[in-house]
Parts: sequence; C-alpha cells; structure tokens
Amino acid sequence: MKFRLDEKGNPTGVYTKENKDSNKLIEEFMLLANRKVAEFIGKHNAGKKVKRSGHPSKSPTFVYRIHDSPVPEKLQNFSLFASKFGYQINTRTEKEVAHSLNQLMSDVRGKREQNVLEQLAIRTMAKAVYTTENIGHYGLAFDYYTHFTSPIRRYPDVLVHRLLDLYLHEGKSVDAKDYEEMCQHSTNMEIRASEAERASIKYKQVQYLQDKKGVVFDGLISGVTEWGFYVELTESKCEGLVRLRDIGNDFYELDEKKLLHHRS
Repeated sequence: MKFRLDEKGNPTGVYTKENKDSNKLIEEFMLLANRKVAEFIGKHNAGKKVKRSGHPSKSPTFVYRIHDSPVPEKLQNFSLFASKFGYQINTRTEKEVAHSLNQLMSDVRGKREQNVLEQLAIRTMAKAVYTTENIGHYGLAFDYYTHFTSPIRRYPDVLVHRLLDLYLHEGKSVDAKDYEEMCQHSTNMEIRASEAERASIKYKQVQYLQDKKGVVFDGLISGVTEWGFYVELTESKCEGLVRLRDIGNDFYELDEKKLLHHRS
C-alpha cells in the first residue's frame, strides 16, 4: 500500500502500487542471479577441494535462503476451506500441491473470494529463512537459492558477496557455526523489519480513516477468529475487526477448520 500525503505528512489517499511488466522483468533477472550464485557455490563446488584446507568438502559454508514445504495440518485445513468455493487442492505429493496452488491462484484472480483464499494460502506456507543448511526453496521450486542482489538493503546479501569473493579466490571455507548465528540474527531482524513496516502501514491507514466516521464503504471479510471477523475495505485495503459482541445478541461458535462462525 502507498499513501498520498499532504505537506504535514497526513494521508489524503490510499492506493495500491502497480507491478508493471518492467518490474516483473527485473524480478526475473534478480531470481536468476540469486539462483545462479547459490548453484555456483552449493552445487558446482560440491565435492571439490578447497585449496587452503587441502581436503574434500561437501561444499563451502554459504548463506542460503530456504523455504520449507507447507505445514501439512494447515494445508489440509486450507484444502477443506477452498473446497467450499469449488476449488480442489491435490495434497498427495509436494509437486502436486505446488501445481494445485498455482492453478488456484490463477483461477481465483478477479473473483470475490480471491483475497481471502490468497491470504489463507500464504498462511499455510512455512516462513523463508536464512541458513547455512540448504534444503532448497519450495515456493520458487529452486534447489539452490540465496539473496545476492541487494547489498544496499540486506546484510545477508553482503555476506553472500563476501563469501563469493572469498571462494572465487580459492579461500578456505568459513566457520559454519559463526555464519549460522549470523543467519539466525538476519532472519530475526527481517521479521522485526516486516512487522515494523506492517505497523507503519496500519498507522497511516488509521490516520486516513479517522475523519471518516459514519461513511459507508464496501468491504470483504478477510479473516475469522474466536472474537470476531476482520473486514478489508475494497478501495483502500484498510482492515479492521468487527467484534462478535458488537453485532447483536446472538451467540457464535468458531469452526476452526472451515473458518466459519455458526450462529446458535
């Protein structure tokens, strides 16, 4: 989300940043560069001798960006929920899961249920992390992946640049324990940065809505919890909680698997 601000920094409008073809082209080049660097170190160097160590190695210590396969329980619950809209998720193998999810994302585009299904699909996924132990990147379907292209923004990219330079000059493999600690720290800092970004967006959205009390907007239910449901405004993407206690004297019970409230 992006905001139009007045001279005092107060939001006067909210809009979604458009991802144009030129952006997508750059993204593809970035993905390719990241993958090729990770393959060069992790795949092409596997089993070779590191000159200064003098003995064979599975591969030099490196910083990978990994993404595990979906959490089975969450995936089953999501499959059940998606079936209510007529969509089927094949959960027999990881490859079939990936194909089904890609097909689902294509089928829901432009439909009323797009937002809620996309958000729930994301929640079934494991979190991508930095580590020296490579297991591949499920979301990208890459066996080797790293973050190499943004040294001005991310510290892991700086680590990758330094390691690539070291190994290109046939340097000795670095200590895996030290780099794993740096990977864990980088992952933790990434989470904090993401949370700060989300909080700043929420703050500006609240600023934008604070003088619009009583105005009626179109919205879609974006989430369901024990205490109520979340509604996202269609135009501005602002999201808020509608508490069950505020919608009458009825009693509701949450069906966690189907993500529905049953009135009784």
